Amino acid sequence: MHLQFDPAFHMLLVESYERLTGQSLVPSGLNTEESARWLYTDAPFAVLAHNTAPDAVFIYGNKAAQLLFEYRWDELTALPSRLSAEPLEREERQRFLERVELDGFITGYSGVRVTKSGARFQIMNATVWQLIDENGSHQGQAAMLPQWKPL
Repeated sequence: MHLQFDPAFHMLLVESYERLTGQSLVPSGLNTEESARWLYTDAPFAVLAHNTAPDAVFIYGNKAAQLLFEYRWDELTALPSRLSAEPLEREERQRFLERVELDGFITGYSGVRVTKSGARFQIMNATVWQLIDENGSHQGQAAMLPQWKPL
C-alpha cells in the first residue's frame, strides 16, 4: 500500500502534529480511512513528509503539494527534499530543519521553494514538525504549507 492512504503512516503524521502543536491537522469526526483520504485528496493546504535518510527523500506529498511543486506522486516520492529549495536556499533550509529537530516543531516559517519547472514561490506561515512514533522514535519530518505565492 502506498503511503497516501496507509493508516499507520497517516496516524504517525496526524498524531505527531497534534501531540507537538496541540492542534488537529484533519477535521474531527472522520475515521482513519476518511481522514487519510481527506488529507491526501481534499485538504486546502499542502502537506509533505521526508524520511530520515542522510539525503532525506520525500515519502509523502498530498495532492495540493503535488500541484504546488508540479510533481506526480511517483516523482515526488523519489525526490531528495533538499531539491525543493533553490541551491542558494538549501543551507538556510538545512539550518531550519536542524532547529525543528531540536524544538520538535516550528510554526510561522517562510521561505522560497522551487517547482519541477523551475518556477519560484514563497511559502508562508508553514508548520514543520518531527514525525515521532508511539515509541518515541524519530521517523522523519513533515510540513504543512497553508499559504504560498508565486515570485
